[in-house]
Amino acid sequence: MIEDLGASRPSRRDVIAGASAATLAAAFPGPAAPATTEPEWRHGLSLLGEPKYAPGFPHFAYVRPDAPKGGLLRLGQQGTFDNFNLIVSGVKGELEAGIGPFVLQTLMTPSEDEVGTEYGLVAEAVRFPDDRGWVAYRIRPEARFNDGRPITPEDVIFSFEVLKANSPTYGFYYHNVVKAERTGEREVTFTFSETGNRELPQIVGELPIFPRHWWTGTAPNGTRRDPTLTTLEPPLGSGPYRLKAFEPGRYALYELVPDHWSRDLNVGRGRHNFREIRFEYFRDTTVLVEAFKGDQYDYRAENSARNWATAYSFPAVAEGRVLREEFPVRASGVMQAFAFNLRRPQFQDQRVRRAFNLAFDFEETNRTLMYGLYQRVDSYFFGTELASSGLPEGREKQILDELKELVPARVFTTPYANPVNGSSEAVRANLREALQLLQAAGYELRGRQLVSKASGQPLRVEFLEYDQNTERVVLPYRAALERIGIAVDFRVVDPAQYQNRLRSFDFDVTTQLWAQSLSPGNEQREFWGSAAADRSGSRNVVGIKDNAIDALIDRIVFAEDRETLVAATRALDRVLLAQDFVVPQWSSRVIRTARWNRFGRPERLPEFGGSGFPSIWWYDQALAAKTGAPR
Repeated sequence: MIEDLGASRPSRRDVIAGASAATLAAAFPGPAAPATTEPEWRHGLSLLGEPKYAPGFPHFAYVRPDAPKGGLLRLGQQGTFDNFNLIVSGVKGELEAGIGPFVLQTLMTPSEDEVGTEYGLVAEAVRFPDDRGWVAYRIRPEARFNDGRPITPEDVIFSFEVLKANSPTYGFYYHNVVKAERTGEREVTFTFSETGNRELPQIVGELPIFPRHWWTGTAPNGTRRDPTLTTLEPPLGSGPYRLKAFEPGRYALYELVPDHWSRDLNVGRGRHNFREIRFEYFRDTTVLVEAFKGDQYDYRAENSARNWATAYSFPAVAEGRVLREEFPVRASGVMQAFAFNLRRPQFQDQRVRRAFNLAFDFEETNRTLMYGLYQRVDSYFFGTELASSGLPEGREKQILDELKELVPARVFTTPYANPVNGSSEAVRANLREALQLLQAAGYELRGRQLVSKASGQPLRVEFLEYDQNTERVVLPYRAALERIGIAVDFRVVDPAQYQNRLRSFDFDVTTQLWAQSLSPGNEQREFWGSAAADRSGSRNVVGIKDNAIDALIDRIVFAEDRETLVAATRALDRVLLAQDFVVPQWSSRVIRTARWNRFGRPERLPEFGGSGFPSIWWYDQALAAKTGAPR
C-alpha cells in the first residue's frame, strides 16, 4: 500500500493525453490563426517561460561533471517481471523496472532544477509555429543505438506508430498527434489534430525511441521479433545501460555502455555514474525491508511511517554504515485516496460516497498507525499552489461561472473540507451524519444491515489491495463502516492479479495515487476525462464522466498564461472535490530514504529533483571500504 508519494517528480510519460470535450468547445474559443513566419530552432522548451540554460551550456548545475564511473548499485523492487517490451507494458506481462529509465532514450530530457522544462537529448533542436499545430525535431548526427547504428527519422516514426497502435497508454497520450513524417535528412515532423495545445510539442519530446531494424528483424533463435508480444530477449536501446544478465522474477543486471554516445553531452555529463545497476525482486514488503537491513540492496525510499519509526534501529544505523535522510518534495502535488469505482451502482450517488468519508477516522489512524507523520490530503493538487481553498473568486470564479449550469451548486457556497474525527464524540457525530446521508440515498437499516429500500439488496463493498500491510488501515475502517450497516470484504491479491483487475475495472474500492506536476495539462484527460473512463488500463480508475470536468481540463490544456492555468486548475480541483469521487488519505511533503553509506553526491542537489538518486550520484570507493561493501 502506498503510504506516501514515493517519487520526486511525476513523469508525463506515465500518463496519457486524450480528446477534448467537443460538445463544450464553443465555451472556450480556439487559438488565433497560425503564423506564417518560419519558426526558429530551439535547444530546449519550457512551459513556464524561457529555459534556464542557454544554448551550449556545459552541464546541469546540479551534477558533478567529473563524477567517477564505477561500482555496483543494487536496488530493491517489490513484485515480479516477465517482460522487456515497453510497447505492450500495461497490457501484457510485467515490465522489468530498468528498461524505461536505463535502456531507452527520448528526444528530449527534463531538467531537475526547473519546472516543465526539457532539453535536447536524441534531438539536438526543436521548433514549432505560434499556433503549436505541429512540431519538428532534428536528430543529432552522433545519436546511436548500442549496436552502433545511427538513430534515424525512420526509427522515430516507427516508435511513434508502434506505440500508438499497440499501447493503449501511449495511444491515448498521443491521441492528438495524427501524423509523423520525415521532413529532412535528420528531421521528423509531428502534426497535431488541434492547435493551441501548449504541451503537445513537449510530450512528443518524451517519445521513447526504439530501433526499427531490431524490432523488424530476427531473433537469435530464428524467430521474427514481434513488438505486439512480451519478450525476455534483452532489448536493444540507445540508453546509457544495456541488460547484462537476468533471471525472470528474481533479478536484472544492467551494465554501463562504455563510451556511450551521450555521456559527454551537456545533458548527460555527470550522470549515469554506476558501472552496474542490479534490480533485486521481492514479493513481500516485509521481506523487502529485512533484505535491506541484511545488505541485500543499497538504497530504499521508505513510504511506511511505521517502518520509518521502528525498523531502522539495527546496528548498521547506529554505526553510521546506514544513513537515513529526508528530501523535500517541491516539484509535485498528489492525490492519494481510497478510490470508488463509479461503474458500480452503489457508488453512483454522491451521498453514499460522502458517507464513506465521514466514517474514515484519519486522525486516529495517523496517531496510532503512522506516528503522526502525515497530513490529510484535501486537494487533488495537494502540496502545491494549484490546490483550491476557501470560496472561488477572481479569475477562478469567472471560469466556474461559465459552467455554472454544469457545476454542483455547493462549489460556489461551501468550501470543501474533510470530516474531522479523532475523538469518540466526533466519531459518533460523523457516523450519525453518514447514516442520514445513506438513508436519504435510499437505504435503511434492517437489524444491523444496511439495505436498499428499492431492491432489498445489502450495501456491500470489497476493498481490493496488493499489499498485506494495508490490512492495518482497512480493518479499523471496516469496523466503522460495519457500525452503520455496510458489509465490507477485504481482499489482498498478488500484484499481477491486482493490475489485471484494475485494467478491467473489476473492483469496488482500492487505493490510488495520482502524482501532479506544477504545470498540469494533457494528463488530466487521462486522470479524469470522460474519454478515458471506459478504456481498459486508463488512469481514470474512478470512471468519471462529467461535462464540466472535461471543459475545465480543456481550459487547463489550452491556458495561454500562468494565471489562467492556476485558476483553471483550482476550479477543476473544486469540482472534483465537491463530488466525493474518493476518500482522501494522507501525504507527507518529504521523501524518506535509507542507504548504505557507500555513495557520493553533488554538494548541490536539484531543486525539483528530490534526492536526484541514482542518476547524479556515484559509487564512493573510500566510503564503501569503510562500510564493508560486499563487492
